[in-house]
Order: sequence, then C-alpha cells, then structure tokens
Amino acid sequence: MNLLLAALYVLMWGSAFNAARLVALDWPPLWALTLRFAAIVPLLWLVWRYRRAAFPWGPDAWRVGWMGVFGMGGYLACSWVALAYIPAGLVALLAATAPMFVALGEAWRGRRLAVQGWVGLAVGWVGVAVLGATRAVDGMASAEAWGIGLSLFGAMLQAAGLLAYAPARARVDPWAANLGQTAAGAVVLLVLSLLVGGPLPTTVTTGVAVGMLYSSLVVGMAGYALFFVVIRRLGASNATALQLLAPPVAAVIGWAAMNERLYSTDILGGAITLLGLALLFRAKSVQPA
Repeated sequence: MNLLLAALYVLMWGSAFNAARLVALDWPPLWALTLRFAAIVPLLWLVWRYRRAAFPWGPDAWRVGWMGVFGMGGYLACSWVALAYIPAGLVALLAATAPMFVALGEAWRGRRLAVQGWVGLAVGWVGVAVLGATRAVDGMASAEAWGIGLSLFGAMLQAAGLLAYAPARARVDPWAANLGQTAAGAVVLLVLSLLVGGPLPTTVTTGVAVGMLYSSLVVGMAGYALFFVVIRRLGASNATALQLLAPPVAAVIGWAAMNERLYSTDILGGAITLLGLALLFRAKSVQPA
C-alpha cells in the first residue's frame, strides 16, 4: 500500500509539469495561472470552512502572504513561462534546485550546515553548471537561455518564500496556509498578467482544457491532500526524498507523450544535481534543527 502511495505521489508531482506545458504552449502562461488560481481559491475556502481552522493573523499572516507572493505566485509564474520554451523535464529539474537556495539562505542566516550538506550543495551546483555549460557550447538559443534562467529564478523565489514562511509553519493550519498563499499568489499573478501577460486567451483547445483541469484539481487540490497523507504514512524526510523522482518522471512523460527530447548532457547534469540534492537532504535529515 505504501509503495502504491509513493508511486502515485511521484507520478502526480512529476506530471504536474507536463500538464502545465500543455497549457503554456497554447495559452499565455500568466493568464492561465491567474485563471487557475482564481478557480482554486473558492475550493480551498470551502475546505477551510469545513475544517473550521483558525486563519493566521499578525506576523504569521505576513509570512503566509510572502510565501504566496514568492513561493507560489512568483515561482509558478517563472516556471510556467519557462515551460513555453524548454521541456517539462528540464523545468522540473531546475525547479528542484529550490532546496539548494534554501540551504544557502539558512547558512547565510547563521544555521550550521553539516559537511555532507556543503558537499551536496557543491555537487548540485556542479550538475546545474554542466547542464548550462554544455547547452551553451552546443549553441543555446536565446529562448532556451530565457527558459533556463526563469526556471532557476523561480526556484530562488520559491526558496525565499519557504524561508519567510518557515517560522510560522508549525503554528498555522496547512489548509488555512494554502488558502492564504493561493489568494496572495492570485493577486500577484493578476498584476503580472495585466502588466506583461499579453492578451486574454479567447479559445480553448483540448490540450489546454486537460492541462488546466489536471493542474487545478488533481495537482492543486488532490495533490496537496496527498502530500499530507504521504507525510503521515511515510514521514516528512521520505516525502521530500520522493520529490527527487519528479524530474525524471516529467522527462519520461514528456518524451513518451509530448515528443520532447533531452540531450545526454541534460541527463548527466540532472543526475549530478539530483545526487547533490540527495546528499543535502540526507545531511539535513540527520542534523538537529
């Protein structure tokens, strides 16, 4: 049962990037995200009301808001725009570097990182460098560079949101936090869409419909609920480790179903990066908080 649960969890989070790419190829990504968030907020509000959970106030409310602005709105805006330029597996891999930015932020704020953690960080960034450098040598197009840069910037924004929200995590109900974060992210996305999102979409293709429904209901709602189940059944450290499998899953789905192609050097750089992340997670799991 736990094996099936883990497989479903990995499949859901890996395929989220493929579903988003279906939308980003046909619709303005920022408007698509704005509509997705606008649809999810009422559903989250119903869940929050049903649970009768307390909503955060004071400093915790600000922390939830910053997570929504940076860790949801900013991160997803960068990722979805990047998906219009580079394969889903590559975006998933670069998005997975967020924990490395978090570790750097924690170290800057004075938290001690074990030697194995520093080794993991170094290995992870070597993997990113291998990926970027080999694409540059092969004559990386400006669109590819834009997509890679946006993906990394999105990971950095997600890390900023996580660092801002971390002190409030234990005090805030997770569904109340998700509601507040999604609402804050929706506001940010609406502003970005009005400023640089281009014209509103006027037609809906089958790919857009499937991608929007999947990313909204399956990932945005069911995926969040499944995340809590996985943590309860398998533990937080195992749930985090399972997320390392999301980029390979996204790459395989993109290759099999969407005719996407990754270079062998992408796979090499990705493997090195995931190894670094695994070392980092292992170091943090055995290190006292």
